Amino acid sequence: MPQNRQILTDELLERIHSRAAGYDRDNAFFTEDFDELVEAGYLKAMVPTEFGGGGLSLEELTREQMRLAAAAPATALAVNMHHIWVGVAKTVHDRGDDSVDFVLEEAGAGEVFAFGISERGNDLVLFGSTTQARPDGEGGYSFHGTKIFTSLSPAWTRLGTFGMDTTSEDAPRSVYGFITRAGGGFEIKDDWDAMGQRASRSCTTVLDGAHAPAERIARRLLPGPNPDPFIFGIFANFEILLASVYTGIAQRALDVAVETVHKRTSLKNDGAPYAHDPDIRWRIADAGIALDGIYPQIASIATDVDTLADHGPMWFAKLSSVKVRATETAKDVVEKAIRVSGGGSYFNRSELSRLYRDVLAGLFHPSDDESAHSTMANALLGPVPPSA
Repeated sequence: MPQNRQILTDELLERIHSRAAGYDRDNAFFTEDFDELVEAGYLKAMVPTEFGGGGLSLEELTREQMRLAAAAPATALAVNMHHIWVGVAKTVHDRGDDSVDFVLEEAGAGEVFAFGISERGNDLVLFGSTTQARPDGEGGYSFHGTKIFTSLSPAWTRLGTFGMDTTSEDAPRSVYGFITRAGGGFEIKDDWDAMGQRASRSCTTVLDGAHAPAERIARRLLPGPNPDPFIFGIFANFEILLASVYTGIAQRALDVAVETVHKRTSLKNDGAPYAHDPDIRWRIADAGIALDGIYPQIASIATDVDTLADHGPMWFAKLSSVKVRATETAKDVVEKAIRVSGGGSYFNRSELSRLYRDVLAGLFHPSDDESAHSTMANALLGPVPPSA
């Protein structure tokens, strides 16, 4: 049975929540949140105890990330990217492969990992890259290319990234490696001024010779879909933890809406609270019913990763499905919360206004709606023959 260990205290979450609006307004990195989360050991939450961490399972971390996202969505999303790499290394380790244990060791020692994967215009995501991975002749690589949406830009000390080796004898190969901030060879652009998730400071990172030596190269793989546990680990932790963040946003929006409709009164109904209006009650209930179905799906699939369940060729379809269902449901729940809360939610000072801007970011993370449907169709029906 899943345990319910927690690292985040209610008092810490209250302080984090109190700062969220200011970070959003100022488009500022969540420095105070970050320092408190580090002090609380939260960045080591999923690092196994033998590596100096908190030993939480993926399923336990999904619940912690929901709580953090309800307090401060941008803080949760940015920290998510660090947790993803820790989760990848744990997923690989749990399956008897120690090739990326260095990630667990370094995270346990306090290093901060960022996710340098996304590229402008690259809809292949993990199946191809516009970044060049140039071999150094000793098993290492230097990376040359531009990565976008690099959360934790002010704070990371390690960047997990990948590019294409097009020059080796066995090319092409997708190369995954980890560079260090101290090693240089990159530039972080001061270009993050987005609609939402502003405190994440997900700036563009230009790689211009950033080097990962042989011992920091995690994989060299043929491009395209791959059953390698490292690739599985990326998909599993990315999709599940993203689903958790956006579910937390939706829960907070629903809580705010419930509180609001108890306070709003209706002249049409002799000053009765909106919470008594049947149309309002139906819309609140509809949001609650939709959100209620997401929690067990996230818990179930996260537990399956933790317990090494085997879904065979259905794994990637299940993972993309939980992300799409969670983010689409979250967006709908936030919209319903705004509808019942009145015009005051349209002002920037409203928390619901900020939650709406933040939840929209869920549309842009892979897997998108189209990709998820394609993945599920291929899993159920098989791929379309080239001649079809």
